[in-house]
Amino acid sequence: MANKIWHLKDNQVTPESVFKDRRNIIKALGLTSIGVGLPSQVQAGIFDLFKSAPEFQGKPMNFKQPPQFQSKELLTPYNKVTQHNNFYEFGTDKADPHQRAQSLRVDPWSVSISGEVDNPLTLDLDDLRNQFEVQQRIYRLRCVEAWSMVIPWVGISLADVIKKAQPNSKAKYVAFETLFDPQQMPGQSNRRLGGGIEYPYVEGLTIEEATNELSFLALGLYGKTLPPQNGAPVRLVVPWKYGFKSIKSIVSIRLMEQRPPTTWNRLAPHEYGFYANVNPEVDHPRWSQATERRIGEGGLLSAKRIPTEMYNGYGEQVAHLYRNLDLKRNY
Repeated sequence: MANKIWHLKDNQVTPESVFKDRRNIIKALGLTSIGVGLPSQVQAGIFDLFKSAPEFQGKPMNFKQPPQFQSKELLTPYNKVTQHNNFYEFGTDKADPHQRAQSLRVDPWSVSISGEVDNPLTLDLDDLRNQFEVQQRIYRLRCVEAWSMVIPWVGISLADVIKKAQPNSKAKYVAFETLFDPQQMPGQSNRRLGGGIEYPYVEGLTIEEATNELSFLALGLYGKTLPPQNGAPVRLVVPWKYGFKSIKSIVSIRLMEQRPPTTWNRLAPHEYGFYANVNPEVDHPRWSQATERRIGEGGLLSAKRIPTEMYNGYGEQVAHLYRNLDLKRNY
C-alpha cells in the first residue's frame, strides 16, 4: 500500500523523556522564578500545573503502523498532550484532569456493545487488545476552542468492533457513554467543578461515521497505555470532528434507530451541533474557527497559529458522508 502524505519517519519522533521534562516548559514560558511578581491567582494556577502528582505509569503496547495512518507532521510533545486537555469530569481547567485523574481505576474495565445488533457484546481490555488489530495512528486533534495537536494514538478500528456486534437494519446511529462514578470523578458530583454538565457524558455518530475507516477507539498514546486524563482506558477518536466528539473513558456503545441526544448539543445547541465537523467557514458564536493554535514545544501563548482545514484535513476520507448535507445548518 502506497504511503499517503502524512507518513512519519522514526527519526522524526522526539524521545518521550524529552517530552516529560517540565523544566523545558518553564523555560519556554519565560518563568525563571515562578510566582515572582505574579497575582496570587496566576501563581496558584502555575503551581497547580507543575506540582507533583502520582503519575500514571503507562505500559508498553504492541502495535502495527499502517502507513496510511502515519504523518509527516511534528508530533505534539507528550507532556502537552497529557497536561493540556479537557475532561470536565475532573474539572474545567486544562490542568485539572492531569492533577485529579491519576487515581482513576482503569483496570478491570469493560465496554458493552448493545442495541440494534444481532450479537451483543461485552468486551474487557484483553478482548479489545487481542480480538482486534492494534495499530498506531497519528491524527490531528482540533479542539472547538481553536487549539490543535498531533497525537500518535494506539488502538483499534471502531468499524471492526461494530462489525463484530452485527448491526441490524435499524442501526442508524451509534451512542457512546462514559463512566459514571462521582466518587472517582469529582466533576460529576459537583456542578461548579464539572462545568454544569449533566452526566454521564454522552456522544453520538451516524452509523456511516462510526464505520468510516478513520474512526478509532484509542487504548494508548505514544506507544503506551492511555493515561487517565486522556480518557483511559478506552476513548473515541474521530479526527475530522471537533475534540468534544471524541468521548473519553467509554463503558457503553449502543446502536440506535433514532439520533441520540448528546451532552454538549443538549447543553448549548446553538454552539455545539450534533455533527461538529471541523469547518473553518462556520464560526463558533463567540470566536472564529478559521485558524487554530497548534500546540508545540513552546509555551501555549507562543503556539503557532495556522489556517484550519475543512474536515481537519481529512476531506478525502469523509466528505462523501455529507454530500447532501447543508453544513452551515447541520454544524
